[in-house]
Amino acid sequence: MNDKNRNLVIRVVSAVTLLPLVILMLFLGGFWSAALLGLASAACVGEYYLIVQKRLTVASWVGMAFAAVLPFLPLRDAARTGETAFWLTIVFAFFAWIYHLFKGPLAEAPTRTAHLVNGFLYGAVGLTAMSALRLLPDDGMAWVICALVITWANDTAAYFFGRFMGKHKLYPEVSPNKTWEGFFGGMLGSVGGMFIARQFFFPVFTVWDCVLLGIAGGILGPVGDLCESMLKRAYGVKDSGFLIPGHGGVLDRIDALLFNAPLVFVYVQFVRGLLP
Repeated sequence: MNDKNRNLVIRVVSAVTLLPLVILMLFLGGFWSAALLGLASAACVGEYYLIVQKRLTVASWVGMAFAAVLPFLPLRDAARTGETAFWLTIVFAFFAWIYHLFKGPLAEAPTRTAHLVNGFLYGAVGLTAMSALRLLPDDGMAWVICALVITWANDTAAYFFGRFMGKHKLYPEVSPNKTWEGFFGGMLGSVGGMFIARQFFFPVFTVWDCVLLGIAGGILGPVGDLCESMLKRAYGVKDSGFLIPGHGGVLDRIDALLFNAPLVFVYVQFVRGLLP
């Protein structure tokens, strides 16, 4: 078995092993879904810090701890999650400035502070939105699945459209393998996946939900993927981490979801009005 096939086997085994556990913990909701999303948030933030700093500092561990806490906020009040998360972010930002003011090196302090705050926001906000969706009083699991569907269906369809029809490069400076054919095929996958979910599992989705979220997720998800690729390319890193055998790091697997989950949360709150 060559290395390419061996890696494919490892990827499939990892997915088959982990995916049911992830879905189960999300289905259980409450503490279990918050714990899953909190651990994933901390992992994403830690991977970001390792990419840009090559090591974890005391401030990095504090950022990871804050990130792990954020997905638990909706357990108290899902509607006020954004407000509470905002103030926790402000507290962490002040901590980051003060830490590097005294820790130094002073010439790099502003840049390191910016990375601390940006990594925290990048890794934690999206999964906190997932936690808030799960804890909606009605149909919370449906909207979690919505975020997953517009992300995973997009990724799967984009892969096959790009592989068999891809000719025009989307953004080769950042991701050489992505094509415009894959991009539009992925968008069809997002919309189609929503209609399948509506037809067989979640009638709470309207036709407009399927179309609007499918199109928006088909745009924002690939943007999230490209942003992580840009980050890794800027720092000469192939994978964000090693926690998932065959897949790399947690960021490598959920970079698009980190953008799509807040999209669904905002849609649920301001378009569907399901949050006060």
